[in-house]
Amino acid sequence: MWGTTDDAEPDSHAGSPVLVRLRLDGRRPRRWHAALIERLGERRDCRVEVDDRAGSAVWPRNADMLLRIEALFHGLPHNGPAASPAAAVVAGWTRPRGETPDLVIDLYGDADPADGVRVWRLGYDGRPGEAALLATLLAGRLPVASLVEDGRVVSEGRLGTEVRGVVQTMFEDGLARTAMLIAAAFDGGAPAFVPPPKEPAPAAEMTMSDFARRAVRIAARTTLQHIYRIGYRSPHWRTGWRRLDGPDLVALGRHPESGWHELPDDGRRFYADPFPIVHEGRCWLFVEEFPHATAKGVISAVAFDDTGPVGIPVPVLETPHHLSYPFVFARDGAVWMVPESCAAGTIDLYRATDFPGGWVKHATLVFGIAASDPTLFEHEGRWWLFATVRGAPTTAPLGHGSYSDALYLWSAPDFRGPWTPHRANPVLIDIATARPAGRVMVRDGRIIRPVQDCSRGYGAALGLMIVDRLDDAGFTQSLLARIEAGPLWPGSRLHSLNTAGGFEFIDGSARVPRFPALGFPPRRT
Repeated sequence: MWGTTDDAEPDSHAGSPVLVRLRLDGRRPRRWHAALIERLGERRDCRVEVDDRAGSAVWPRNADMLLRIEALFHGLPHNGPAASPAAAVVAGWTRPRGETPDLVIDLYGDADPADGVRVWRLGYDGRPGEAALLATLLAGRLPVASLVEDGRVVSEGRLGTEVRGVVQTMFEDGLARTAMLIAAAFDGGAPAFVPPPKEPAPAAEMTMSDFARRAVRIAARTTLQHIYRIGYRSPHWRTGWRRLDGPDLVALGRHPESGWHELPDDGRRFYADPFPIVHEGRCWLFVEEFPHATAKGVISAVAFDDTGPVGIPVPVLETPHHLSYPFVFARDGAVWMVPESCAAGTIDLYRATDFPGGWVKHATLVFGIAASDPTLFEHEGRWWLFATVRGAPTTAPLGHGSYSDALYLWSAPDFRGPWTPHRANPVLIDIATARPAGRVMVRDGRIIRPVQDCSRGYGAALGLMIVDRLDDAGFTQSLLARIEAGPLWPGSRLHSLNTAGGFEFIDGSARVPRFPALGFPPRRT
């Protein structure tokens, strides 16, 4: 499907490919321009030409200098427009040859097409151009990117990043996700987002006094972060558990008054992503175990009895790459696991041959994709797979953009596959409600999906979403509850939620000193 509604599809789509003219500012070729050009160029239903004549977009004074200072303090590469390899891609693409396009994608808001030509205009918080994106980030707000045609939203999303406070990274992540949003619009992707209340768009101009204040903040923030990492391990997570003697978090919509017990660690490693399962009448908890010395996650397990954990988690699955989010489930007389293997670029299925260990790889469900927190769910005789995706299978690089704001779906007749991607992927772009945070559950006929609200940083809060639609034609959801950390779960992070065997589990961040012998007690943060 080309566009988001049947009546949006041009007549030429049924025959020859539609001609798409991408309107960009050739004075500032960026990596995301190259990614978008290549992404659209791969499509068989459209021909792409690039109009890179300088537009009317205005780049704020002192912005490049500020980004260079930030890159210097954070040790980041600074890819200025002149040095960008994207310039070669843009320069080598087809230029307009006088043929009237079927669609103009206007990235800078100054296109003046002929009558009858459709135009998709890109905006950030209602203003066109990269300067609007930068202004929103400098104002400390989450940007909402929109493609609009004649006042109608074609595709929209709330862009995210895992690196709050580093404007250059946030800017690059936002642009990478913008390329995904535009490409997805051709298949009706990213329509499920419910935008927040509109705020006045921030000014794009940056005076010398603004520049000076921000430069000082960059230096101060970087220094404080460096001091913090000298004294404390970061990140560090803690797993919380409790016996279910009453309503769970879904029913409560808040933390229980009884609080939580913590799964203890030695400070040299943390346990996160708790997934319980009942096996032969006993509750077992699977977690990501992350030793700080190796900085590579493995999957560990520990049994529970009526009083809590029996011993400490023991590693049961390790691969050459990082593993986390051990999604375990029982089916067909066996126990299966789909751990996150984002670093490997695959979503893999494992089977236990000697529970809780003996895991052998059974199949690769999805190839060539940087997917986070894959979550399976059986619904009306069909299996669904949820995951947020940093990069999609394309010639464009996978390693740019947020890990947490673009939700992809796949479906299959069996959990072993074959898995078919949803026609509208990504079905949602929203840093606050996209990333899975535990098993999908059904309560009173409603499908409840835990999500990570990363709008104020990775794992900043837990959201409970009602899935209102889940089928081959579309996906929609609505908010049931939002649960934050503290005081009953102290600190600034709340990450996931799972229940089994009469126990409920969550996890959140912790502050652990590197030198406990000095007498500093561990503190949650």
